[in-house]
Amino acid sequence: MKNSSLNSPTSKTTTILLVALIVAFAIAALLTAYLTFIVTRDLITSWQITNLPGISVTGPTPTPNLSGIITDPNAPLQMVGPTPEPWDGASRVNVLVMGLDYRDWAAGEGAPRTDTMILFTIDPLSKTAGVLNIPRDLWVAIPGFEYGKINTAYQLGEAYKLPGGGPELAMKTVEGLIGVPIDFYAQIDFGAFIKFIDEIGGVKLDIQEPIKVDLLGDNTFKKLKPGRQVLNGEIALAYARARNTEGGDFDRARRQQEVVMAIRNQMLRFDNLPRMIAKAPVLYQEFSSGVRTNLSLDQAIRLAWFAKDIPEENIKHAIIGPEQVNFFKTPDGLDALKPMPDKIREVRDQIFADTSLESPLANLPAVEQMKAEGARVRVLNGSSSAGLASQTMEYLQKQGVNVVETGNADRLYNYTALFDYSGKPYTLKFLVELMGINPNYLYNRYDPTQSVDVVVIVGNDWINKVPAP
Repeated sequence: MKNSSLNSPTSKTTTILLVALIVAFAIAALLTAYLTFIVTRDLITSWQITNLPGISVTGPTPTPNLSGIITDPNAPLQMVGPTPEPWDGASRVNVLVMGLDYRDWAAGEGAPRTDTMILFTIDPLSKTAGVLNIPRDLWVAIPGFEYGKINTAYQLGEAYKLPGGGPELAMKTVEGLIGVPIDFYAQIDFGAFIKFIDEIGGVKLDIQEPIKVDLLGDNTFKKLKPGRQVLNGEIALAYARARNTEGGDFDRARRQQEVVMAIRNQMLRFDNLPRMIAKAPVLYQEFSSGVRTNLSLDQAIRLAWFAKDIPEENIKHAIIGPEQVNFFKTPDGLDALKPMPDKIREVRDQIFADTSLESPLANLPAVEQMKAEGARVRVLNGSSSAGLASQTMEYLQKQGVNVVETGNADRLYNYTALFDYSGKPYTLKFLVELMGINPNYLYNRYDPTQSVDVVVIVGNDWINKVPAP
């Protein structure tokens, strides 16, 4: 017989409130507002006690089951976006969290850019989580378009009405940069974020140095002095978005992580949970229009159960910072950041590698590590020397590389390049060292639809390097 107290609406809602902790464990502040929406939407759609003015439900009224959850937990929470694959409850889950640029929004001149991009990951098996802040000015390949700043991917997807819209193009762009699959997205309205911070009583932060922040929308500046203090939603958002310090976007990424850890601490306060449950109808009205995602209610609840058990020491934090980029001018004269692929992979591995479970390949010789991955390799000739691809294939196969195809590249390459489509780190490392490939010509192009894992395009620099057969 089931324990009735565990199935009561209040107990179930308290359980659902644990969803809000995903954000804190993931170090993604904007997602907190979204997770609060999950709590309140579920409560409202299954409300059986009072009539709630101002809330309309299109279509048939959802019928609650015995646990108080709506009967279709697999429906997306808000709007239409890229359709995710079903989650098996055990695999690693990656979520891209986005905040839109307020200046674009206020100007009303078409689709906005993204102001914030944070990649969150949770691994149920190792009970680890992490977050990676992605600078908005990274100069990257945007699928279907030319190179551009990463913050324009969302804008292009919306403007050209692509399948899945801005969220899907943003996800694909980040996948190509980082080299990991992205399962879900959450897009947060800054107004919803401000209201949420205020609802939980603000956030307590230890400000390290004086900083001037710009409050949203009215060009009002406020100076924050060093010391421990409680910030309301408006000031907390301004603090997280400030870019006028010496480190620019890199400092901002660190401040965003500070804010989210403060949210985590505030959410863990016992008195916040019952107070938020009591205010659920109001919270629903405030937050329901401020979130867009393709996570279902059921998926979010299951993620929350995993997240609540992740100890703080297992939460990994990182940013793509000045050590992972080069500063340069775009062809249009804009300041931008050119990614350093090898350095970004190192940061990625800090967040996404399971450090608590050592890989069985870790202690093997490099050639055995490469063979164990079983990567399928295609060699293309991008040089001016006919037959170089076939000659290279013979050489690589003698070294144990699984070359399955050869062909010609689409253009001439002065330097040999590697393209990684499925994340084969040992194979890439082996090829880079074996062929003396410059790490600047190593590209992450995550694409599970490709028939091979790695493509080697041999350039003119390889003509005199390849050993004779």
